[in-house]
Amino acid sequence: MCYNKAYLTRRAEQMAKRYGHDEQEVEFIRTQLEQLNVGPAYHASGFDHPSVPVIIDRTKTIHLYSWGLIPNWIKTSAEAVTMSNSTINARAETMFEKAAFREAARERRCLVLVDGFFEHHHKNGKAFPYHIALYQDEPMVMAGLWDEWVDRSTGLVRRTYTVVTTTANPLMARIHNNPKASEGPRMPLLLPKSAEEEWLKPISTTADKAFIESLVQPYPEKALISYTVKRLTGKEAVGNTAEVLKPHRYAELEEQQGSLF
Repeated sequence: MCYNKAYLTRRAEQMAKRYGHDEQEVEFIRTQLEQLNVGPAYHASGFDHPSVPVIIDRTKTIHLYSWGLIPNWIKTSAEAVTMSNSTINARAETMFEKAAFREAARERRCLVLVDGFFEHHHKNGKAFPYHIALYQDEPMVMAGLWDEWVDRSTGLVRRTYTVVTTTANPLMARIHNNPKASEGPRMPLLLPKSAEEEWLKPISTTADKAFIESLVQPYPEKALISYTVKRLTGKEAVGNTAEVLKPHRYAELEEQQGSLF
């Protein structure tokens, strides 16, 4: 459900400073991005496995991990490709049970730092993309799981993550209405600043696990803004440009937008 997002479009330094990094560390993060040829992602698809800023422990160091979790027990590169395409998201309700996620859920949770994300609304057989961000124009923090996989044939180390999802809040339930979905509306598990460090706490007891599960809550809809944008795919798509973040009205939705959004 959360397959598209925007990051580093205007908040890279703001993200670094938010976590107590000084100017030298901010410059180091910028250099890392340049070396990896990672520029602003106005629109990034999870199936392209982009490198995204994440925090994996309570030192709050910012790393770049690839979207699409590859568990450390995967044996071949072919299996890794297949796995990464099926682990863009992890359901919070089953992350401690599913083989692909349960070890990471217990031992390797992370914060995924983005500007916002995209979701499609369906009407009359067509899909209309929305961009969702925070009202305060701050970095958005998604709950994630991470892992490190080593390609045995080449020695290449791949560090990857998945976005944890939960039940949609009322706003996202109105937007995420895919008639082909096999489950109810979903949304990324967004963490308020007060819960970020809590999400990273180690699990040693049953009570610790229960505490992590208690953090799984739909984000308050009043803290989010949403608006339609131009097409993300197809001939009309504007690609990875700032244009994709600008509001765009669709005549087919005018009547509905006035009453629902």
